[in-house]
Amino acid sequence: MVQRDDIRDIDLSLRFKHGKHTVFLFVDPMQPFSNLQQELLDILKERYPDGLTTAVEPPKQTQVPDDPSRIIFATPKTPLDLSQGWKPLDVGEDDTPVSKGLKNGGIVAFAIRSEEADEDEDVAFEVEVPVYDEEEYVEEQ
Repeated sequence: MVQRDDIRDIDLSLRFKHGKHTVFLFVDPMQPFSNLQQELLDILKERYPDGLTTAVEPPKQTQVPDDPSRIIFATPKTPLDLSQGWKPLDVGEDDTPVSKGLKNGGIVAFAIRSEEADEDEDVAFEVEVPVYDEEEYVEEQ
């Protein structure tokens, strides 16, 4: 099982979201994103060998890549309303979670860039956001 043995006080707790999945990680705020991509990829390969469920209706699977550089990240346009969409993070070789403004408890979407896609090509960040339907709740009681 992939896990870190040494969680430090300075580590950031981040929630990485894709489709219906959320992966909770403690990350070193000063590590480059390439390390973070590799750590996330290792976890995805172990936990979801058959791929990630990107959508429930209609069912859609996203295959886990072999190349960690195909994992790209985005932050919420509106942190308190994930349904507003995502802003892609333009991550360079030396960029770290702290240099990109990520904070403890933050939410980060991730997507898998297809092998054929150009680096400049836009990628959709598909995250299923739970919705509380008050009418449905009232009817069930």
